[in-house]
Amino acid sequence: MAASTHTVTNQAPPLVGYDVFMTDPVLTEAVERHLAPELRAEVREDLVVLGQAAGSAQVREWGEQANANPPRLRTHDRYGHRIDEVDFDPAWHRLLGKSVGAGLTYAWGRPGGHVRRAAGFLVMSQVEAGHGCPLSMTHAAVPALRVEPELAEVWEPAATSHVYERELGPVAEKPGVLLGMAMTEKQGGSDVRAITTEARPLAADGEYVLTGHKWFCSAPMSDAFLVLAQAPAGLTCFLVPRVLADGSRNAFAIQRLKDKLGNRSNASAEVEFDGTTWGRRVGEEGRGLRTIMGMVAATRLDCVLGSAALMRQAAAQAVHHCAYREAFGGPLIEKPLMRNVLADLALESEAATVLGMRLAAAYDAAGTDGGAEAERERALLRIAVPVAKYWVTKRCTPMVAEALECLGGNGYVEESGMPRLLRESPLNSVWEGSGNVQALDVVRALRTEPAALDAFLREVGAARGADHRLDRAIRELLVELADLDGIEARARRLTERLALVLQGALLVRWAPPEVADAFCAARLGGDGGAAFGTLPHTLDLRALVERARVEA
Repeated sequence: MAASTHTVTNQAPPLVGYDVFMTDPVLTEAVERHLAPELRAEVREDLVVLGQAAGSAQVREWGEQANANPPRLRTHDRYGHRIDEVDFDPAWHRLLGKSVGAGLTYAWGRPGGHVRRAAGFLVMSQVEAGHGCPLSMTHAAVPALRVEPELAEVWEPAATSHVYERELGPVAEKPGVLLGMAMTEKQGGSDVRAITTEARPLAADGEYVLTGHKWFCSAPMSDAFLVLAQAPAGLTCFLVPRVLADGSRNAFAIQRLKDKLGNRSNASAEVEFDGTTWGRRVGEEGRGLRTIMGMVAATRLDCVLGSAALMRQAAAQAVHHCAYREAFGGPLIEKPLMRNVLADLALESEAATVLGMRLAAAYDAAGTDGGAEAERERALLRIAVPVAKYWVTKRCTPMVAEALECLGGNGYVEESGMPRLLRESPLNSVWEGSGNVQALDVVRALRTEPAALDAFLREVGAARGADHRLDRAIRELLVELADLDGIEARARRLTERLALVLQGALLVRWAPPEVADAFCAARLGGDGGAAFGTLPHTLDLRALVERARVEA
């Protein structure tokens, strides 16, 4: 008979059985703010259904199972035939089915499509971030496909479908497909101009065979990939399907899967093209980088959204734990120092979400025939996407680590879910160009596209006069922008300032006064420390914490 030595008390219940969307006022307010009135009821209803699923015990368990049982590579079948397939835990397929069914690969070309998709992506990325990778790339591939209308006619309906079909097959026979991307190589990394994969043209117009390798191929189980290779006229983009129109397998050899720090539910691979790998040119020869950059920009926004999702989940878990955990004579959430930490985490999370959703709204506006306004939004995206990608993804890891610490030793244990969030947190800073790549992209925009800076200054200028600390930060930024000498060496510093000013302006315009006041004081006014939990004690910290709290 088991001995009973103690009774378990003072433990927070699991944060489960709640609506991930409706319990997040920052996200719900953003959706209301950025959608046309006639769309709000429909989108809200869809997001409530998704939010309830994402917070359910069953879907949370899918996320845990998909992460605990990483994908496995099968190079050959039982008979010795080369198949190069990746096996996933059934939970992975259930997550993808749920997210594809919710329209998370469908944004382009429907009213409010980017805002509704961004909100859904934020919700489902809190369950298991790994499955967001194929969702992101499939969604982002659409602009590149549209460069070739014949390709788009075949592939876009399947890529934007609400049907998830896991088995490989010809695109004409599938109700839905996933798309991946293969750009970087061993010798080049982010320097894609160092790519050595060769593309030799065939007799048929637009058809080529590829020879070479890719060091990182994302989501290798996908139905097709956008690939960069050197054609006779230079670096060119190609669509490389896994299965050809006649049902035969394309030559696509998966050498191995990467053993990654986090993102373990998702497969990343090294692949080889053997000289018979068939590809269809996308865009003109020699203009591959321009063709694929539309996809890269969209996936960079998803890096921002994915990091915002991790930050929201980390903050929610920390506040939930501290609301139930008692120490030193009362609930942790009531202790002044812990309240300061939680408020700071909530502040960082809100700033990330507000910025990500504003950029999603810019995509919606930029995709319209709105004349000057659409042009301004496109110009804003040119600079604001790399700015946001740089800063939000950089803030994610220290923020998640601080949230884990709020749970103490409990947070360091796998069952809490916090270690999975922490392992995932650096990914978005690395994926689609690390910090230096983003900062240099900002510099490039400043030097070559004056409309981008004009759009940025117009955006932050909409908040001028509302907070003296924001006004001073804008003036100081203008002084720094006036001197571009030696800008590359200080590109990170400048990009950080751009991000903080933009976040501050958005919060001043749209957040509750106590949130905007805290951000301007700590992030722009210099009245905050380097670590989280160093907000001025005179702020309304209780309001910030309560705004982040989830009632399950």
